[in-house]
This record gives sequence, structure tokens and C-alpha cells, in this order.
Amino acid sequence: MTEKIATREIPASGEQLPVVGLGTWQTFDVGENESEREPLREVLKNLLEKGGKVVDSSPMYGRSEKVVGDLSAELNINSKLFIATKVWTTGKENGIEQMNESFRLLKRSRIDLMQIHNLTDWQTQLASLYKWKEEGKIRYIGLTHYSDSAHERIGDIIRKEEIDFIQVNYNLLDTHAEDSLFPLAIEKKVAVLINRPFGEGVLFRRVKGKLLPEWAKEYDCNSWAQFFLKFILSHPAVTCVIPGTSKPHHMIDNLGAGLGRFPEKNHRRQMLKAVV
Repeated sequence: MTEKIATREIPASGEQLPVVGLGTWQTFDVGENESEREPLREVLKNLLEKGGKVVDSSPMYGRSEKVVGDLSAELNINSKLFIATKVWTTGKENGIEQMNESFRLLKRSRIDLMQIHNLTDWQTQLASLYKWKEEGKIRYIGLTHYSDSAHERIGDIIRKEEIDFIQVNYNLLDTHAEDSLFPLAIEKKVAVLINRPFGEGVLFRRVKGKLLPEWAKEYDCNSWAQFFLKFILSHPAVTCVIPGTSKPHHMIDNLGAGLGRFPEKNHRRQMLKAVV
């Protein structure tokens, strides 16, 4: 029997999400050229076939929403994906217009998770998201940012507002989110998506030419990508990590981080030392 990728609960609903998904920043920002689109079609196919389903995009990501919508429709898997995107503008009407365009590009009548990108005009957009959630247009509401400097603001918001998800930066070289934001997310029952899991590629450069430590086998780790992702997934606050890729074999490798055992406290200390 094939091992299934681990899942974690969305606290707001109890729904289970696979712990590894797909980010589309830069990687899915391509045109109509078949040579550019074919690998991305395989990435999406591999994501679903290997047990994943979370795909994260944004209007900020160029043509990514359209490419996700086109390719998932071609593969007849659009309805099987957990699609997350964002609103990234100021003003109520601009926000509504932008979100409606995301629905069109992603070929959806309902979007699973709508997030306020980088907290842009968050109070205005949140009012619209509450209304849309009540109407059933979106299933979950989220906030995103990519910088440590925003963690305190995100924490302040989730203390006061009904937020289902946060999406923040966290990796072996940047563990700031552990200090207060992750414990607060657990307390407030907020799901956590992780962006920048590879530190914009810095982590791979740190280990270039190095062999994977023998002790990594203790938690079923078979590659440096899985090493980096399993560290993230070993934190109890994390619901799902969303590494971006345009390479089908990398998608399969990334999903492997959701299989087998996860690092424990002693492993996490070793992992941190391995990339210093």
C-alpha cells in the first residue's frame, strides 16, 4: 500500500489539509507557450496524484492565477484543488473588482482561501471578506506577509479578528515566527501556511556539495529539500508549507517531506546546526 502524505486540521473547521502544497510566485508566471506550460501541467498533476492539493497564488504573481486556472481546467482537476489566492489593492471597490477577476482567472465560482496580501488595506478588505464568507463565495479568510517585521501586526490582528489562516515566512535560517506568532496561532486556533521555506534558495546554497547527514534517515528524509521542509513541518503550529517549483520532479521530492516521520526536538537542534 502506498504511503499517504500527512494531513493537518484547519482549526476553524476540522477539515484536513495535506501538509505540502504548491506556491506559484514566479514559477507559474508564464505565457501561452506550450514548452513553458507543459512542465507546470505536470507539476499540478504530480501534486494531486501524490496526495497534495493546496495551490497558492496572487494577483501580484503576474499571470500565475490564469495559468493555474487554465491548466487545472485542462487536467479536469480544478475542483479537486484547495485554491488560495489574495487581494492586493487599496479601496473597497478595487478589492472587489480584483477578487472577481481572480475568480474568473482561476475558473472558480468559490475560492477556498482568500488572503489579504501583505496586509494591504487590511481593514477595508477584511470587511468585504467577512461578507463574502457569509455569502459562501469564499470558504476561509487569511492574512499574509513575507517579513519578520510584520509578525507583530499579524499577531495583533488575529487577537481581535476572526481569521482562519495566516501565511508567513519561516525556515531554518529564519525562525522568528516561533517566538510569539506561532504560539498565538495555536492559542487562537488559526491555521498556518509557510512561504519562503527555502529562504529564496539561500538554504540550498548553504549545503551545496554537502552530503545529507546520515541521521536524517531517522525521520525518513531523502533530500535536502525534504530536510528543509521537514524542519518546518515539525513545528506544531504549521498546517501546510507551500514551496514553489516549475519542475515536476521537484514537486514529487517536496511532497516526500510529508511522508514518514517528522523531526523531534533533538533533531531540530541538529538540523539548525547543519546549516549554520
